[in-house]
Amino acid sequence: MQIVSIEDFTRQSFDFLVIGGGTAGLVVASRLAQDGRFTVGVIEAGGPVNGREDVDIPGYFGKSLGSEIDWKFRSAPLAEVGGKTLMCPRGKALGGSSAINFMTWCRASREDYDAWEVLGNPGWGWDDLLPYFKKSETFHPPSPAVQAEEDIRYDPDSFGYSGPIHISYTTHIPPRHRLWSNTLNSLGVKTNSAHAAGSIAGVWTNINNIDPRTMTRSFATNYCALAGSDLHIMTQATVQDIVLDKTSDGYVASGVRFIHGNQEYVVSASREVILSAGTIKSPQILELSGVGNPEILSRAGIAVKVESPMVGENLQEHKAIHAIVEHDPGLENSDDLFLDADFAAAAREQFARDKTGSLAHVFGHYAFVPLARYIPQDTLDKLCSRVQALTEFSAEKKAILEERLRCTDKRGQIEYIFKLGAGRLAESGRKLATLYQILQYSFSVGSVHIQPAPSQREDPVIDPGFYQGPTGELDLEVMLESTRFAREILLAPHMSSIVKQLVHPPASFYGDDEAMRKWIVDHTGMAMHAVGTCALGGHAGVRGGVVDERLKVLGVESLRVVDASIMPLQIGAHIQATVYAIAEKAADMILQDAARQQ
Repeated sequence: MQIVSIEDFTRQSFDFLVIGGGTAGLVVASRLAQDGRFTVGVIEAGGPVNGREDVDIPGYFGKSLGSEIDWKFRSAPLAEVGGKTLMCPRGKALGGSSAINFMTWCRASREDYDAWEVLGNPGWGWDDLLPYFKKSETFHPPSPAVQAEEDIRYDPDSFGYSGPIHISYTTHIPPRHRLWSNTLNSLGVKTNSAHAAGSIAGVWTNINNIDPRTMTRSFATNYCALAGSDLHIMTQATVQDIVLDKTSDGYVASGVRFIHGNQEYVVSASREVILSAGTIKSPQILELSGVGNPEILSRAGIAVKVESPMVGENLQEHKAIHAIVEHDPGLENSDDLFLDADFAAAAREQFARDKTGSLAHVFGHYAFVPLARYIPQDTLDKLCSRVQALTEFSAEKKAILEERLRCTDKRGQIEYIFKLGAGRLAESGRKLATLYQILQYSFSVGSVHIQPAPSQREDPVIDPGFYQGPTGELDLEVMLESTRFAREILLAPHMSSIVKQLVHPPASFYGDDEAMRKWIVDHTGMAMHAVGTCALGGHAGVRGGVVDERLKVLGVESLRVVDASIMPLQIGAHIQATVYAIAEKAADMILQDAARQQ
């Protein structure tokens, strides 16, 4: 990893400049530098974090949230919940959010990516992206003994075996895993034996980006080893804006203005500037550069260079709530790592000795369940009628959203995760477990925009749009129906053998729809899966998005966006693996375009 001084960075001549050394940024930069023909610069606000225990050790997942390597964004105050703000963690480090996330590695269903093509974005369907999923990963199969003992099922042909990111099933799957699978099976949710092969629906054992050779997090900094001396990384540097030069036809990106050590610098790129600052920062940087909605820019005192009304719009985020239950005190609990000093010391010693035990794994009890599997047909029909009545969406988008509701077997409207532990809600002397319920396909959308003048260079205004208007009302009804199913999971015969009491919400709430609606609204959070704020425009062009199918910013030459913000529709999966695939595909496209220009 070639981190350079400010003097060396500003003296260098760059072909490409990448804004953001996060998940997507390091992939693109490393692949371009690996080509051997180009000099690539990366500008990152954070610094290196390899070697930190809260990054490397799997069992410490979540510990770095709120630390100095987290941007610590919060949403704008939400009127629906009395002005409360929501946490919106994002990695501020080399590796970005891949350094602080929970190491979940999964792909959405084929239909989710094919929907991007339906909206008018050729080359972005499942068949186009699958090679890039594989290119990013090295899959380590479980041992035959673990596979047989724990009934782990997967399709070996779905994975890659030579990529920079090492992925694996945990080597330590506790007995409760079978309990989770048996519970979901008893409720009609089948075990998915090929959960990475184009259909995520069902219950399955999760894969994590953990290198089983070292039992440590495998993340985006691994890519830097590909790059050699043509990659130059500037850390602790905050980008102010993109330098846009006026031409006879419009504007062309020629460089980047940034702050390092309280001093402003400008560096140039002879070929392209690549914006990879993520769903929250990328639209902010575009707006600060004069690309965006004229009304937003005017309020911030920014001169309009390129009118692009969808910059910062179309924010889509998975809505997450969690029920807390009390469980059998005889079971090991992840909270013991933080509440029981003796247990924590023993776990730390065991991990140091042989890389096993509680610190060597993360939770892996997942289920993606189609809504149509557990709600009455007349309720489903009413929900679909309300979708068709929405005026916010095009006919093709409404057709996609309705199909997602009616789907019975290919993708899950709701994700359920079970974990023995309650994290921030843990209580000393009490064994608590968490059932997470995460809405995958939200109807409501939000926005991310710069602050009004004179504070436009502060954190952007993040409005998740939760439960607002007709689309938000639809989300609330889906969450209500899904909460009923969550109760069925907790009270099913297998699960009830360890669940002793419903704690949060209490059992009495489940019979009162109004009380449950209020509880859902009051306790919904953001799932760290925000997408869409610089989306592929598709058929609608600049009125529907920000970039074209080559990820070029509409209306600006030599500028692309490469990160989660380009997704036009949210996917039904954790987004990490998809971001890697997007970046791998983007790198190929950029190299192809460069070859045509020579």
